[in-house]
Amino acid sequence: MPASSSPRQTAEPLGAVAEPVRTRRALRDFVELPYRLHGADPCFVPPLRGDCRRLLDRRRNPFFAYGAAELFTVRRAGRVAGRVVAVDNPRHNAAHQARDGFFGQFACVDDEPVAEALLSAAADWLRARGLGTMLGPVDLTTHGECGLQVDGFGSPPMVMMPYNPAYYPGLLESCGLGKAKDLWTWSHELGPLDERLARIAGQVRRRHGLTVRTLDMTDFDAEALRIKHVYDRAWQHNWGFTPMTEAEFAALARRLRGIIDPALIHLAEIAGEPVAVALVLPDANQALPAARGRLSSFGLPIGLIRLVLAARRIDRTRAVLFGVVPRLQGRGIETLLFTRAYESIKARGYTGGLELGWTLEDNEAVNRYLVAGGCTHTKTYRIYQRAL
Repeated sequence: MPASSSPRQTAEPLGAVAEPVRTRRALRDFVELPYRLHGADPCFVPPLRGDCRRLLDRRRNPFFAYGAAELFTVRRAGRVAGRVVAVDNPRHNAAHQARDGFFGQFACVDDEPVAEALLSAAADWLRARGLGTMLGPVDLTTHGECGLQVDGFGSPPMVMMPYNPAYYPGLLESCGLGKAKDLWTWSHELGPLDERLARIAGQVRRRHGLTVRTLDMTDFDAEALRIKHVYDRAWQHNWGFTPMTEAEFAALARRLRGIIDPALIHLAEIAGEPVAVALVLPDANQALPAARGRLSSFGLPIGLIRLVLAARRIDRTRAVLFGVVPRLQGRGIETLLFTRAYESIKARGYTGGLELGWTLEDNEAVNRYLVAGGCTHTKTYRIYQRAL
């Protein structure tokens, strides 16, 4: 069902009217729009429709235990021409002493009046809730897909990264949105590992008494909590970061369990306490197009079979997390984790390339480290903002 039942909001610039999603059919049309608009683009990776509905389901997504959202669409000639979701995240605002609202799930034809109607409707809804700034695109929280790609077009996004065509930034900017923050992704071509890094890694491990191991899938729930322990501490001072609730993190872990290669996830521990994590995922987006957005058709698991077969050809990876608890940052543990992850990626046969990120554009220490390690900045994703 639609994500909320707040009073109807509309925006009507130049004849385009944004309507809140109120029916099952309207929700279906909301979900279907990106497939219809962008299905012919070879860079569009069709997500599973079940995942899209689950994200917006108030009963199944733990975000709705504390947050609220409203879905809007604009129709032209009876068909949906654009969509957006407005998001109120009280945990974010409490953590950052802010009055931020968010928008996400933006999809639109190349038409400024349609985009303005959508964004104005989202802004009106957020303003009515006492919020002062609209940021996005963000899919409910910054732990989901974030940002609008503004450069580096020409290749599909990797797992857990968003897609958009090149005309989207111009649409948002024509509607009065400006840059809030850029998020950078990086690539590494997986050549021979610098021997100096291996020597440094060995010295760091011995100096700090570290044990480095891969993920234990037989203890999956407890392992997820160990990763969360590091994640919450390592990223606590990053722009826009708010810790996930345990329910949110558990839901994310369950969703990723089907694509995890445990040999690519490394935990560093001191006397049994997790102090660092490197989480690398196979690029499931290489296989997703085979499912065509559905795991089953006509009651048969056709999409699932196609997905499983296509997954055998995955040869790229994405480093989602590289984190060290604050008291040990800058002591070489990052190099130790990178070395272990790098060795595992090559040993498992993922030779098609590695993407790292995202990182914040102004995180100079991390970005310098990546450049020194042979990484190249390849794509930029932008968080936009508009005063309410």
